[in-house]
Amino acid sequence: MRLAPHLHRLGNDVVACYLIDTPEGITLVDAGMPGHWRDLQRELKSLGKSASDIRGLVLTHGDSDHIGFAERLRREHGVPVYVHAADAERARTGTKPKTPAGPMRLGPALRFLGYGLSKNSLRTRYVSEVTEIHDGEVLDLPGNPVIVGMPGHSPGSVAVHVPLADAVFVGDALTTRHVLTGRSGPQPAPFTDDPAEALASLDNLAGLRATWVLPGHGAPWRTSPDQVGETVRRG
Repeated sequence: MRLAPHLHRLGNDVVACYLIDTPEGITLVDAGMPGHWRDLQRELKSLGKSASDIRGLVLTHGDSDHIGFAERLRREHGVPVYVHAADAERARTGTKPKTPAGPMRLGPALRFLGYGLSKNSLRTRYVSEVTEIHDGEVLDLPGNPVIVGMPGHSPGSVAVHVPLADAVFVGDALTTRHVLTGRSGPQPAPFTDDPAEALASLDNLAGLRATWVLPGHGAPWRTSPDQVGETVRRG
């Protein structure tokens, strides 16, 4: 789904990942669930591109619903997978602390579970090899993604700022649709390791120039990054 010049979304408001298309090639942000591989192939075909045009995949963090087709892309096409050093082990093994789910409604929770099953979530493969990245890095990938540390949801949670796409990709640093309650609007994401740290990290977005704030769950949000922290806390 094309959102704007250079900017495409794979998936939907339940689980989403993103594609940045440039003349120099393609950068992906997150990899959804394994079944999003088909979404990726459809989007590439619509652009007249193929997996050979993908130069890199940047993960906002290492949770299973964000690494879905990463290992397949790395293994079959040699695409490097980038993840913050503090989440590298999570992406490679799935190791993470147990966190309380928080509020839940049966219907939305079942929809999330059902969508995951339809996208082969039980067949997620962890990433055998990753390239570790750090806060403040500008990656040598199409669009020159800038890594912004957003610890809280996980130790290595990051936002990915791509000025070319006028966008900042925030993973699970926030959500605009709570997958367990169905509540819409900007708010903290569930399954967060350290909720207080996650809320504080939203201030790290201030000063970025972007029109799109794009979460891994929920609708795309058009706002100034300067307003994100206050809006989420107020909500």
